[in-house]
Amino acid sequence: MLYKRVLIKISGEAIAGQGGEILDFAVIGRICGVLKRCLETGVQIALVLGAGNIWRGLKDGGGKMDRSRADHMGMLATAINSLAVADVLESRGVEVRVQTAIEMRAFAEPYVRLRAISHLENGKVVVFGCGTGNPYFSTDTAAVLRGAEIGADIVLLAKNVDGVYTDDPKKNPKATKYEELSPGDFLRDNLAAMDATAASLSRDNHIPVLLFALSDPENIYRAIMGEKVGTLVR
Repeated sequence: MLYKRVLIKISGEAIAGQGGEILDFAVIGRICGVLKRCLETGVQIALVLGAGNIWRGLKDGGGKMDRSRADHMGMLATAINSLAVADVLESRGVEVRVQTAIEMRAFAEPYVRLRAISHLENGKVVVFGCGTGNPYFSTDTAAVLRGAEIGADIVLLAKNVDGVYTDDPKKNPKATKYEELSPGDFLRDNLAAMDATAASLSRDNHIPVLLFALSDPENIYRAIMGEKVGTLVR
């Protein structure tokens, strides 16, 4: 085990079904199986869920509705994903606490930093829903922010791409993948694997961020064990 405490951001697209389902419980089950195995090594795990499988405020609401309201809808979508992942983890015997940046006391705790840290120290997985609680901020930014707040050793961004490339590899076959780069270089070259605010937070608070593909959930275990996967931004 390389890290004592990690914050893992799981994109909404990563838990969606290939056949158009909003949630693919077979995929979520494989992810949660790996998370449980990581917990058994002694690592403390917090999660942030994206919402791209349900609603993207900027993309889906852009030009059609107020941006803030569209982002609020995205926050609700992250809460749905958080509850789904929590349920699958609990079915595997893992204790979980869902905390939301927007109060939803009927089914989640409000986000309280010290309570979250206490849960982690007691071996529970903490799932942070509703992003930062503010419009105009992505769940990538929420992941780095929560990672800073809880004192995570690293933020793992599990996405649909296997790292950071010099260009879009789908459009440019000559694009090459970085093994490691600094947040400053990431921002200077205007790379798009995570948003600029998240990269700035990473730089200013000295939090390393590892971006890798979740197509193979075992990559989570490999990353926590210190194996080389994806691209490290630090």
